[in-house]
Amino acid sequence: MPRTRLANLIDGRLQGPLDDHWIDVHEPATGAVFAQCPDSTAADVHAAVYAAQRAAPGWGATSTDERARLINRLADLLEARLDEFAALESRDSGKPVALARRLDIPRAVSNLRFFAAAIVAWESQSHAMEAGAINYTLRHPLGVVGCISPWNLPLYLFTWKIAPALATGNAVVAKPSEITPCTAALLGELSIEAGFPPGVLNIVQGRGPTTGQAIVEHPVIKAISFTGSTRTGASIAATAAPQFKKISLELGGKNPAIVFADADLTDEHMNTIVRSGFSNQGEICLCGSRLLVQRSIYENFRECYLAKVQALRVGDPQDTSSDLGAVVSREHFDKVMRCIAQAREEGGRILCGGDAIKLGGRCADGWFIAPTVIEGLANDALTNQQEIFGPVVTLIPFDDDAEAIALANGTGYGLAASLWTRDLSRAHRLGAQLEFGIVWINCWLLRDLRTPFGGSKQSGVGREGGVEALRFFTEPRNICIHYGEP
Repeated sequence: MPRTRLANLIDGRLQGPLDDHWIDVHEPATGAVFAQCPDSTAADVHAAVYAAQRAAPGWGATSTDERARLINRLADLLEARLDEFAALESRDSGKPVALARRLDIPRAVSNLRFFAAAIVAWESQSHAMEAGAINYTLRHPLGVVGCISPWNLPLYLFTWKIAPALATGNAVVAKPSEITPCTAALLGELSIEAGFPPGVLNIVQGRGPTTGQAIVEHPVIKAISFTGSTRTGASIAATAAPQFKKISLELGGKNPAIVFADADLTDEHMNTIVRSGFSNQGEICLCGSRLLVQRSIYENFRECYLAKVQALRVGDPQDTSSDLGAVVSREHFDKVMRCIAQAREEGGRILCGGDAIKLGGRCADGWFIAPTVIEGLANDALTNQQEIFGPVVTLIPFDDDAEAIALANGTGYGLAASLWTRDLSRAHRLGAQLEFGIVWINCWLLRDLRTPFGGSKQSGVGREGGVEALRFFTEPRNICIHYGEP
């Protein structure tokens, strides 16, 4: 069967890599190669950057209404082909097609539409002074910016970055993950159909250490928005700092879900707690991989929780009844399995899962892992400190509020937490003490795109979303006018 060859989008044209080198793209559910993406080099990045540099002045001078119109047009074209994009996202990443159809692609559409609306409605600031002067703030696009997105939510996070960058008048050089490159490549084709001027959006496929590094290093690029591992984020920060580039880094997490004895554990809430650990095979940076449960309800909760986890169906991502699909790559499969083995070595008790799953038929060689629940590990065990990023959740009992906070905050990460309680005072009090960028109370993954999003500690630098994203991709300039004494 012929393999699809993806293209770079540079200066409004679809083209292969200059060196004619390619990367195999595997379907996680089968292990087979089904496409190839460009293995771009610094030369491809330079071509994209200079195309963006030529396009940036005109795009920055384009009215916000026109920029919003084109972004909305791209959203319309994407939504019209939602099922096609969902099927491709599922094939590329291993996630259930039903999840991609319900979450990933609709959220990509929402990202585009949200920032198209936000830029039109964005207000400037002014400050009057008693000395007979007024200050107002102008916000100019930076020029050329770099956006680097991860493999776990490919189009969802790709659009989360490029939409505000384009809306604020920047020309973009973007790199999706080489592991899941397909939907970004197809979006590039749609951007041509939508009518974006050449060079405004450039998509360069390739590996992180080569293509990604060339984007980070390029002196014309004024800002980098990156989502990915903490290790890579640290490397980007070290490269960008001497050049005084703006950086926004959304990195890893080791997120707690904290369940108190007074929690309203309806069937809906229990399903959400289960989903918070295992959605997208646990390959979401916001997943609650440490489940902290108050000791007085621990045994009853564990029994109910395990029953629901064991009922999750791991299967072919094309099957709409599958709750979990395959993990994204053979390399990641091996990493998760090593983490489970490490948990055993640390004395953890595997309550369910812990093994690879072998399916028949077309998925016989796919990378599937059973949803795994582990107990009996201290919070400072490596399993509870290192990000696994797979279908693995640990159970940890606690006695009171103080211990819950100490356990929750007791990692180097600070991305997200969820807290389950009927006590509103406790919710406010503990919510303020949790050292995380987002805290959900009696819910999970309930997102308002107007709110700031990002983490603290090793989970990142900066915030995305709403006006935070618009501010990141612009340079403020204060104008002070003295018009005389009152």
